[in-house]
Amino acid sequence: MLETKERIKKPDWLKIKLPTGNNFTELNKNISDNKLHTICESGRCPNKEECWGAGTATIMILGNVCTRSCQFCNVETGKPEDVDIFEPGRVAKSVKLMGAKHLVITSVDRDDLIDGGVSVWAATIRAIRHQAPAVTLETLIPDFQGKTELLDKIIEVNPEVVSHNIETVERLSRQVRIQAQYKRSLEVLKYLKEQGIRRTKSGIMLGLGETEEEIIQSLDDLRAAKVDIVTMGQYLQPTRKHLAVERYVTPEEFKRYEALALEKGFMYVESGPLVRSSYHAEKHIV
Repeated sequence: MLETKERIKKPDWLKIKLPTGNNFTELNKNISDNKLHTICESGRCPNKEECWGAGTATIMILGNVCTRSCQFCNVETGKPEDVDIFEPGRVAKSVKLMGAKHLVITSVDRDDLIDGGVSVWAATIRAIRHQAPAVTLETLIPDFQGKTELLDKIIEVNPEVVSHNIETVERLSRQVRIQAQYKRSLEVLKYLKEQGIRRTKSGIMLGLGETEEEIIQSLDDLRAAKVDIVTMGQYLQPTRKHLAVERYVTPEEFKRYEALALEKGFMYVESGPLVRSSYHAEKHIV
């Protein structure tokens, strides 16, 4: 079982730049003025400077309190607030003001809601389509407990990319994602593709104690589920209360895994120490 322990010193290749620039300032103001949440902030993403500096962000809907307690994630766990029926309109307004060409939307898990929050997902996508019809969309969705009738609501609004992360290898999944299931996530991804989603995507964190053989098996599992795009990045411990880093994977190893994944038939692969699931997302629709 994974346990928290003394932190390993971060290598030089994980140094992160401080946020600067006009785009960063304008995007930060836009998000604040429209009372939006981003996984960039809640998840303490290491690419915030690069992405916000380029004028892009991953919007997080349905609040910033999650009903699940994944041991890798910095998003607050607890009892979420009531659903905000005006949120889809505010998100769409913000997207229009951004002038973005591509947007990633994600959410906390809302297992407290009968529909898992999928009605808000659908309303948000429809509102964006109405106010900013030229914007392409990637939706990084929860598993919705594997309920196909809820996944169908995402399929109906037809985002250009639908992403759902397996996060880690099967052996470690129970410790890393306590309330999720590795095989259920694969079934979700396979169902989405079989029901007509053009591009499906998933992500894996490395450095949690997985073996190379397990990484390769996970890539094979994703291809068997007909996943088109995969991201691989270094797990970074958000706080001392979260799972510890078992090791730092070198940039050279990440490049080797990238080549291996491409050989296995993935359409796009993002693999590197600072890669996160939404990294370079705009490239994955071409």
